Amino acid sequence: MPAVDPAQELSSTQGAILAAYSELIDEVGTDDVSFRLIALRAGVGERTVFRYYPTRVDLLLATSAWIEQTVFVRQESESIFDVPIAIRESMEAYDRRPELAHVVAETAMRGVNGAESAPHRERFDEMLRDEVPSLAANERRLIVAALCHLDSPTTWVTMRRELGMSGRDIADAAMWTAEALLDPIRDQVAR
Repeated sequence: MPAVDPAQELSSTQGAILAAYSELIDEVGTDDVSFRLIALRAGVGERTVFRYYPTRVDLLLATSAWIEQTVFVRQESESIFDVPIAIRESMEAYDRRPELAHVVAETAMRGVNGAESAPHRERFDEMLRDEVPSLAANERRLIVAALCHLDSPTTWVTMRRELGMSGRDIADAAMWTAEALLDPIRDQVAR
């Protein structure tokens, strides 16, 4: 069976397998986790793991999508101007669970984890249309694209690895950048 479609309902067995693997990733990383260990942690037979996820790649991709949907889930913002705070909270969540953030970022960068590459894109666009209807379509697209880029574990990993930033600095930088994107349009808000 290929990687799980995020929209597809998981069986309780699949959920147990993905939860077990994510716990083990959090504890020891991805390299030292055997299918046998995952099966033991999930309380299923090793063959059951293979039946659902025949390869390590299938399991990793499904787990990445599951992590994004369950571990790094967040409340939706009511206003586009609340998004910087939500982005800050996401960065803090990634910092609390760095191994899981790395897994999601690595698979997302390859575009193969089954999760939405920019899960909040449509919502950001909708909020901007509602709250700032005078905003030109091309400017709205640019703001949405920038917010989506900021709102990702890939951004967290890049800032951590490439720039050597601390978790707090990453959260601050992402929030400030989002605020800087939105500040110029604050006076255009529909009343």
